[in-house]
Amino acid sequence: MTDKEKLTCPHCGARLLKWAPPDNSTWDDFQYACFNDECLYYQKGWDWMMKKFKVKASYRYRYDPQTGQTGPLAVWSDTAIRNLVIDEKKD
Repeated sequence: MTDKEKLTCPHCGARLLKWAPPDNSTWDDFQYACFNDECLYYQKGWDWMMKKFKVKASYRYRYDPQTGQTGPLAVWSDTAIRNLVIDEKKD
């Protein structure tokens, strides 16, 4: 996988944005996340979370450049955690 592929959402192809975890997080360093509201991973997450856990929440695709791990980043609204984006430049 190339560096460019690592910084692209595999679900929608959008560029991942650099994101700083909140102070009370167990993540020490920044992550990259997909903030495309049209991403199917994010859109389908609303129904999945309601069916599975009975909560109004979804998740965004996340990539940790320090570990190489990927996974969901929980959100409770379409604007949640956007204030922690530290790089919104687009190619």
